[in-house]
Amino acid sequence: MNKEKSTIKVGDKLAIHCYKHDGRLHQLCDEAIVLAVDEEKIVVANNKAKLTEADGRSYHAKEPAILFFYKKHWFNIIGQLKKFGLFYYCNIATPYIIDGKIIKYIDYDLDLRVFPDGGFKILDYNEYNYHKKIMHYSKEIQLIIKKELSNLIEMKKKKEGHFARDEIKKYYQIYRKIVKSK
Repeated sequence: MNKEKSTIKVGDKLAIHCYKHDGRLHQLCDEAIVLAVDEEKIVVANNKAKLTEADGRSYHAKEPAILFFYKKHWFNIIGQLKKFGLFYYCNIATPYIIDGKIIKYIDYDLDLRVFPDGGFKILDYNEYNYHKKIMHYSKEIQLIIKKELSNLIEMKKKKEGHFARDEIKKYYQIYRKIVKSK
């Protein structure tokens, strides 16, 4: 039996730890309330979560967010419910693992930013190129990153999965019910 499924359940509060390829801690998020967990993914949410960078600086997000982490995809998707529309911030990253009450993954620099009007932009090419050299990303990892970025863009263009607006609204309603019941 999958240990994660038996220990993580809807309503649990987790933390999120993001690492870099060399094992350095990159960013911490103090709160992620579990909305759904299955064989493919875990869906969590937070509202104005505290984020702490590797250098110790911290700040609070300005809005609620619904986060999707996958077991087989090298990306995660964050739906940001801003006052002026639904934005997505997508990290190219390893599939997640659960370690105790912490979601962990390795960030591979490239990000996809999706705007409320459907437009999008790929971010952090310079960071990716720099890190791939100094951290020695293997050819295999570079191919996976390229393939998964393409898959992510196709999903966005087709409004598949979590890029469907109703999907974010559904999970946000679940989040609100959980928070209200505590």
